[in-house]
Amino acid sequence: MQIGFDAKRAFFNNTGLGNYSRDTIRILAIFFKKNKYFLYTPKNTKNSRLQFIYEINNILIKTPKKNFKNFFKKYWRSKRIINDLQKDNLNIYHGLTNELPIGIEKTNIKTVVTIHDLIFIRFPKLYNWVDRKIYYFKFLSACKRADIIIAISKQTKKDIVKYLSIDEKKIKVVYQGCNDVFKKTISQKTQKETLKKYNLPNNFLLYVGKIEERKNLLTILKVLKKLKTQKLVVIGDGNKYKKMCLKYINNNNLHNNVIILSNIPSNEIASIYKNAEILIYPSIFEGFGIPIIEALYSKVPVITTKKGCFKEAGGPKTKYINPNSINELENAILEIQQSSKIKEEMKNIGFKYVQKFNDEQIAKNLIKIYSELYEKN
Repeated sequence: MQIGFDAKRAFFNNTGLGNYSRDTIRILAIFFKKNKYFLYTPKNTKNSRLQFIYEINNILIKTPKKNFKNFFKKYWRSKRIINDLQKDNLNIYHGLTNELPIGIEKTNIKTVVTIHDLIFIRFPKLYNWVDRKIYYFKFLSACKRADIIIAISKQTKKDIVKYLSIDEKKIKVVYQGCNDVFKKTISQKTQKETLKKYNLPNNFLLYVGKIEERKNLLTILKVLKKLKTQKLVVIGDGNKYKKMCLKYINNNNLHNNVIILSNIPSNEIASIYKNAEILIYPSIFEGFGIPIIEALYSKVPVITTKKGCFKEAGGPKTKYINPNSINELENAILEIQQSSKIKEEMKNIGFKYVQKFNDEQIAKNLIKIYSELYEKN
C-alpha cells in the first residue's frame, strides 16, 4: 500500500500530538516494511526526534513547491495538497491530528482521521471563542468526510458520538503507545549522569505534561505545602497557568521542594522516570494520558484521576483519586510511600498491564484498518 500522513506535527510539535504522529509513522515503517509511507509537511525541518526516518528506506518526505510562500503553504496543507496525493498514487491518507484536507472525499483515496479528544467542547472556558469555533468546524468536517475515524480511547469515542453526532460504527478505538526509549534498559551510569546534570534529589515525585489549568499541577503544589519534606520534579512548560504555579511556589516558600525542567531530550526524560518514586498525573480530563503508560513501562507507581479515560491507560493497580481533592492525593502518596508491598505490586502489575500498548500490537491494529479500506477500494 501507499500510505500518506499529515506529518506537520511530526516535524514541528515536540509534545503530545507530535509524539503520536512520530510513533505512528515509526512503528508502521518498522513492522510493515512492504508499504511506502509518505510524510506531507509544509517544511522539512530537522528534528532529532525524527532521526529514524532517515534510517528507513520506505519513508518519503513530501513538501510543497519551493516557490510557495508561507500563506500558500497553509493553503497547500488544507486543500492544494490533494494534487500531490493523487500524483503519488496514494491508497490511504491518514490525518493524524484531527484534520483532513478539503476535497479529499471526492478522490479515490480512502481516508482515516485520528481524533484525540474534544476537550474544547467539554471545557470551553479553557479556550477562546475563535479557537473553539475553528476546532469544531475542523473536527466535525473531518469526522463527516473520513471513511474511518480512529479514537485514541473509549472515552474519546463516546465523546465523538455524543458531541458530534457521528455513527459509532464509523469509529475504531486504537490506543496510543509511547516512545520506545521508555521501554529500554538504561544503565545506572547514564541515570546517575542525568540526575547529576539537573541536580535532582535521590527521592522525588514526578509530574510530566504541559503546565496548564486542565493538567492541575497546582493541586500537587498544595499537597507539597502540607508534606514539607517531599520533592517534586516537573517536566513541562506553560504560560499563564505556569506563572500562577510559580507564584504559589514563591508565596509558600517551596523553592527547595520543586524543580521545573523543560525542553529536555526524551532519553533524559526516560532516565528521570526510572528514578521517580511516583508519577502524579491529576489531570481534569485527557484523551488518553501518555505519561501514565510512560511511567508504567518505567515501573513507576502512578496516581491519577478517577473518571474519564485514565483507567484505560492506568489499569487495575494505579491509584485513582478526585483530582481536586488535596486530602485524597496526600493520602495516596503516603499510602504508596509507607508500604513496600503496595509499591512493588503497583510496579509489577502496572508493567504487565502496559504491554497491551506495545508497538507491534498498535501497528497491527492500524494496518488492519488500512487493509480493510484498501480492499474495499
